[in-house]
Amino acid sequence: MREARRIEGVTEVPVAEVLERNRLRPVSDAGVAALISSIEDIGGITYPIQVRQVRHRENELVLIAGAHRLEAARRLEWTTIPAIVWDCADDWARLVEIDDNVGGSELTALDTAIFLAERKDVYERLNPGARHGGDRRSDQVELGSVWSFAAATAEKYGISDRQVRKLVSAGKALAPDERTRLRTAPKPVSLADLQAIGKITNPPERYHVVGALAEGTAKSAADARRSWKARDLPKTETPSPAEKLLDQLWKLWSRASSGVKRRFVERHLDEIAELVAEIDEGWSDA
Repeated sequence: MREARRIEGVTEVPVAEVLERNRLRPVSDAGVAALISSIEDIGGITYPIQVRQVRHRENELVLIAGAHRLEAARRLEWTTIPAIVWDCADDWARLVEIDDNVGGSELTALDTAIFLAERKDVYERLNPGARHGGDRRSDQVELGSVWSFAAATAEKYGISDRQVRKLVSAGKALAPDERTRLRTAPKPVSLADLQAIGKITNPPERYHVVGALAEGTAKSAADARRSWKARDLPKTETPSPAEKLLDQLWKLWSRASSGVKRRFVERHLDEIAELVAEIDEGWSDA
């Protein structure tokens, strides 16, 4: 990977010329609204956005970091925005995007899975030996933060490094359409939900679980899986109060010893005799 080079320090770039491509996370309307309020209070943005100048595409400007700031500038109808302009490779730009998001805001479990999975992919592209157990050192880019990021994530969620690797696997297993659907869920999808989804190998069941979480019809992936498994089970009628009492009486009778049964019959012999007589009369009438 070629070394990143800063073309410009902080400079003004046209808002309309900054492009966004293949972002890992969409902007949040609430986040943009809060940022606009802050901008109006202090009279500007605190940190410039970061863009790259793509030489093989007629030097077009592509956003690296600062999507919420850029969207706020658009809504405020700014013509220019403060930016740092870089000449860099795709992987370097992706690392900056990930680290800007991780360091700048609280991430949901879904975003953490996506960012962790992407950072692992970038790390392995920059360090081919790491994937095969070889030398993990690289003089091209400092990636020691990969391990501190994994440790920080493990501490944040109260899980082990092994579970972080499971989270990475869950992030890698999510298809683009699944990511999009899960982002619309009424409540953020949990780490346990992502791990459960990652274990589902049956496509129809997986589609059902993701849909149930996205639509809010299931409280968890486990709940959605139970509803999937129960979909073909025959529905049973709710027993009446009399049937419930009869069932309880039979269970008590079946557990009683012969001596207890004899004492019961002796104590209630008259009632039992009347009931037997009524049954006999019913049979005779029939």
